Amino acid sequence: MFGYVTPDKPDLRIWEFEVFRGYYCGVCKAMAKKAGHRGRFVLTYDCAFLALLLDSLEKEPVSGRQRRCLFHPLKKRYIVDSNPAVEYASDINILTAYYNLKDKWQDEKKLIAPAGMAVLRKGYRRVKRKYPEMVEKIEGELARLQELENGKCDSVDEVSEPFARLMQTIFQKACADENTGKVLGWMGYNLGKWIYILDAYDDLDKDTRRRLYNPLAVQYKYDESEEIASFKEKIREKTEFVLVYTLSELEKAFSLLDIRKNRSILENIIYRGLLLKTRKVLQIGAGCHEESI
Repeated sequence: MFGYVTPDKPDLRIWEFEVFRGYYCGVCKAMAKKAGHRGRFVLTYDCAFLALLLDSLEKEPVSGRQRRCLFHPLKKRYIVDSNPAVEYASDINILTAYYNLKDKWQDEKKLIAPAGMAVLRKGYRRVKRKYPEMVEKIEGELARLQELENGKCDSVDEVSEPFARLMQTIFQKACADENTGKVLGWMGYNLGKWIYILDAYDDLDKDTRRRLYNPLAVQYKYDESEEIASFKEKIREKTEFVLVYTLSELEKAFSLLDIRKNRSILENIIYRGLLLKTRKVLQIGAGCHEESI
């Protein structure tokens, strides 16, 4: 995942922000146990959201306490205790980060990628042994995605499908209840499609400059003689329509879940944070903001 799933921090109450950050820190600590302290560098807000969402389906109250950590040794922070949701999210963070680094090496030959993969390899193998069927399915979707990208697929909808299905698998496999799993799966599917397309728009400048494949550039026939800012302006409205549609489907699925706690934090992320991130990446409106967690 890519770190696009963040709350609208100014709209959160102080205690709500502390709880969200507590899940973020909880996933971080869980990752350190599985992949070592160096493995924490791939932590994403997306997986903190996954932990928050999954734990919010359980009736037990949020459990956590003030602790010091390696990165903030002088001041204690509220950290959510280890629980099945936090553990699952940390496993997914390790898994997706490993694949992301592998992709960066294959596509861009970034030297940091093999080093990062080496750090995560032990944790990745552990996750692969723990969820063999899920990992096999995810790797199948990644292979299909690679095939479409190598073939320079000219349909954004088609090329975003494997990543959407990958996310659907991750969300659906997190819940034993079949009905809830299907709802979570539809959330994951639409979140995956939103992430893939938003990331494609976000990377347009870099991809066109380096002559890398970008589905938006191919579908809308970017001409190298054209200014990239002008091209982005030309396709912005069409891209926004697709992104907002996927968010509306995600919201519909979320409304079907039996949320037992943290509702206001989840609603902040789903109804405000994702839309603000969309507007920020698409550079719509001057009032878009983002603050560090």
